[in-house]
Amino acid sequence: MSRFDSLIRDYTALSVCLPEIERAFSLLLQTYKNGGQVYICGNGGSAADCQHIVGELMKGFLKKRPVKFPANVAAKLKPSTAELLESKLQGALPAHSLIAEASLMTALCNDIDADIVFAQQIYGYGKPEDALVCISTSGNAANVCLAAELARAMGLRTVALTGRGGGRLAELCDAGILVPADSTPAVQEYHLPVYHALCAALEDAFFD
Repeated sequence: MSRFDSLIRDYTALSVCLPEIERAFSLLLQTYKNGGQVYICGNGGSAADCQHIVGELMKGFLKKRPVKFPANVAAKLKPSTAELLESKLQGALPAHSLIAEASLMTALCNDIDADIVFAQQIYGYGKPEDALVCISTSGNAANVCLAAELARAMGLRTVALTGRGGGRLAELCDAGILVPADSTPAVQEYHLPVYHALCAALEDAFFD
C-alpha cells in the first residue's frame, strides 16, 4: 500500500485532494532529482508546520537513511572521524523554513514591509531547480502569496497547502492541496497528515 493509499484510508475526507497531493509529490520529487532544494513558508501555526516539515526531510523520518561518504570526502577526514560521522549522520533531503531567519525577518518588518519577509528570501535563495511550499489556512496570507508569485516568476515549482476555498494562493501555485475544512484548527489538522505522507513518500523514493 502506498503512502497516499494509507493516507486516504485513514482520512477518507482527503480523497478529494488525492490528485493534487500526487501532483505535489511529483513536483517535489523532480525538485530533488534535479538537485534542487525545498523552501517552506507560512504564518502562525503554519510557521510551526514549516519547521516540522524541515525536521522530517532533513533527517530520517520513518527510515534510518544510512550515510556512506564518497571516497574523495572520506580521504579528507581522519578515519575515526569518518567512522563516527557515518555512524550518526542521516541522509538529507535539503529543506529550509523561511520563518527561521529571525534577524532578517524582523529587520524587514521594521525597515521595509512585513509582507515581503518570504519574497525577499526567495529572491535571495531561489533557483529554477528549487521548489516553494506555501502554507496558509485561508490561502490569502499576503506575505505567502507574494512569495508564491515571485517564486513562480523565477521558475521555481510551487505547492500550496490551504483550506477548502484555496484563496489567492491556489491560483498562484502549480499544485494546490485544498483540504476539506474551513476553520483554521480543522485545516491545520488535515495539513499534518498530508505533509507527513508527502515526506514519507519522498523518503521512500530516495532511501531504501
